[in-house]
Formats: sequence, structure tokens, C-alpha cells
Amino acid sequence: MPKPLLTPTWQTLLADYVTAIAWLPDGSRLAACSAAGEVVLFDARTGASVALREKQGLSVDAIAFSSDGQFLAAGGQDGAVRIWQMAGDGPTLVTELENSRVWVDRLQWHPHRPELAVGLGRYVQVWDAAAQMVIATLHFEASSVLDLAWHPSGDFLVLAGNQSVKTWRREDWDDDPQVRETGGASGAIAISPDGQYLASGNNDRTLLVWEWHNPYPWQMQGFPGKVRQLAWSTAKAQGGAPLLASTSAENVVVWAKAESDAQGWTSQVLDLHSGAVRAIAFQPQSTLLASASEDSWVCLWQKATQAAQVLEGATDGFSTLAWSPQGKYLAAGGDGGEVMVWGQALMGKGFG
Repeated sequence: MPKPLLTPTWQTLLADYVTAIAWLPDGSRLAACSAAGEVVLFDARTGASVALREKQGLSVDAIAFSSDGQFLAAGGQDGAVRIWQMAGDGPTLVTELENSRVWVDRLQWHPHRPELAVGLGRYVQVWDAAAQMVIATLHFEASSVLDLAWHPSGDFLVLAGNQSVKTWRREDWDDDPQVRETGGASGAIAISPDGQYLASGNNDRTLLVWEWHNPYPWQMQGFPGKVRQLAWSTAKAQGGAPLLASTSAENVVVWAKAESDAQGWTSQVLDLHSGAVRAIAFQPQSTLLASASEDSWVCLWQKATQAAQVLEGATDGFSTLAWSPQGKYLAAGGDGGEVMVWGQALMGKGFG
């Protein structure tokens, strides 16, 4: 029997299904939120917890730590965005932004500054947590904002929605955005960690990938349904580009760029799940891929090609997952409220 890559560290239970998980940048703690409205902070090693928000009845759907670990933001069904300051004796709620008649399910911190981009229906606001003020309001216009992402440089903010992906420059929010057409609605976007590639998963069963400065994309087709999740590896593959993983229905497809631009991207289907894949993530600095499915499995794929381990424990299925920034731990949330953390069986280097 091959040795397991990960072994259980701890697990606990929230009141309803786990909607999102986020790690403190130093990997010492993680936060989880639920469909019952809870926001809970956990110690990564022991699972000791502090409830930042108790069960409320309305879901919290998005959660994120600022890049310096000073702030934690959460948003959800009631339209409010709550920001806790992490310094001092313990987390303190410092901001509560009320937004009527919107459901906040997308928010992301700037990679270097305490600036939070929040999707609010057909527009996005950028909130400066240090100055306590809105510094930009960006109107997508054609539809609700379905996803958003900061460029790793911090110089650009990308919004996805119906028929296009739009990019604003942070240095001049008032300039017209760059528009990339997508055909159908773009429901998921991801920028490679090196900032060289932008991917869009679309509702018309296509995947588009652009080089950052090239307006003409590669197009991948043949998916069984909407392309719902995307993840880039931080480690480079043979073609000099990171690997890109995508999900559609119960399939995970991993894309590797060929040496020649004209040859585009080659694909490999990872076909093990029997239910819809809800989340995917590469271990930092490695090509080990984790996929979480409603079939109650989290699968670990060595070099993003071969199944190496299956993790279980969420009877009704897994809803989300996230690696710690250093890659030492993998956390996953379940439809039954399970929060589970696994650690490296052999502490040290990455797995692939």
C-alpha cells in the first residue's frame, strides 16, 4: 500500500454547510463560514475555535484575509460586508458595510494593500480598510458581476459577467476598462500566479485562456456543462507555463501549455469523481491537485495526473477546500457542516 500523502489533523462541525474557507497568510489559522451565517476562526494545528459571528439564519458566502493578515472580510446573503481587525488581543469587528438588496458572494483583497474589492450586483466597490473609505466604484453594466480577481501585480482588477471579461487599471479607475469578449457568460476567472495568463470558464461550455497582453485567446471546448471552477498551479510545467485545472460536472480537466503557441494547450481528464466537483486547488509550490466533490470524496492527484489518495469524512458531500499558504495543511468543508483539516504525513517538501 502506498503511504498516504495527508493524514487527519482535526475536524469539527458547523451548523450548516460550509460555504468558504480562508487561511491566514502565515498558515497559523483559518476561517470558515456557513450557510447558517457563522464565521469561525480556528487554530490550524489544534482546531481550537473562536466564533466571530454566531448562527444568524442568512448565509455567509465569501471570506478572505488581507495579504498582511491584518484584516478578515466576510460577506453574504444579507448584503453586509463585515471586516475584523486581527491585531491586538483578538479579532475586533471594525467595519460593517450595509448594502441593501444584494447578495455578496464575491470579494477579494488586493495582493499587497488593505483594499477590498466587493461584488455588489452589477457593480464592484473597492474599499480601503485602512482609510475606511470607498476608493472606486466600477460598473459592469451588462449583467451582475459573476466573479472578480486582482492581478498578482496589484495593478489591475478583472471582473467577469455576461458575454465579457473587463479589466480596470488601479492607477486610473475612471478610464474605460479593457473588454475581452467571451460569447456566453463568464462565471469563473483566474489569473496565473505569474500574472502571464487569464482564464475564463464560461456558461456556454467553453474555456478561454489569454496571454495577459494578447487580445486573442485560446479556446477549449467539449465540456459536458458549464465550466465552474478554475485553478492555476504556482509551479511551472514543461511548457514554461503553470498548469490550469478546470471543472465541469463531475470532470476535472488539467491543461498544459505546449512548447509552441500554435499548438495551444493539451488536456488530460481526471475521471474518478461520481458527483459534481465543487472545488479544486493546487498545493502551493507543487503540482499536487486536490478536488472536492459532492460524491463525498476529496481526491489528491499527483502531478495533476494520477490519483494518489482519496480523503473522506463528509457524508453528504464536500463543498469547498483550501490549502494553507505554505502547503502544510489542506482544509475542506462539507455539506453537513464538517470542517476537516489534514496535514502532511511526511512534513517537508511538496509532493509533486
